[in-house]
Amino acid sequence: MLTVGNPFPEFSADACVGSDSDSLTKIDNQSYAGKWVVYFFYPKDFTFVCPTEISEFNKQLGEFADRDAMVVGGSTDNEYSHLAWCKAHDDLTDLKFPLIAAQKLAFDLGIVDPSAHVCLRSTFLVDPHGVIQWACANSLSVGRNVNEILRVLDAIQSDELCPCNWKKGDATLS
Repeated sequence: MLTVGNPFPEFSADACVGSDSDSLTKIDNQSYAGKWVVYFFYPKDFTFVCPTEISEFNKQLGEFADRDAMVVGGSTDNEYSHLAWCKAHDDLTDLKFPLIAAQKLAFDLGIVDPSAHVCLRSTFLVDPHGVIQWACANSLSVGRNVNEILRVLDAIQSDELCPCNWKKGDATLS
């Protein structure tokens, strides 16, 4: 798995943003040039834990925007599966960020589970220069904590020494 300090791989991927007929698009690195990007990957469409995470990212999108960060989700499912799932699942019909078809990108990142052949539940915080500043992977069965991702993004963007359990507004170390 790629980690902190590695450049995020160059990619171009088909994507779905929302649940209507105009939802299909293409996303690449240049789509977010000069921005912080939160890339998160999940195992499969039409599963149980994944929509809880995706809908929480969607609910917290304003918090990411406040930090000048874009959000991109993805799995090894294709854009048509993403679209069908967004149409079928009440919590995903109003999705405001892209779900990419990350078949090649998942392998480039090193996040494909060797047994299940799906994306690990992984997250990457990528700085405006395209460098990974945080990488995390959860077990396939354990959903991530979106508030923790926001906390880590705040800490990284502070450019300070942040102690254990630090939150934005807390004192940093000198």
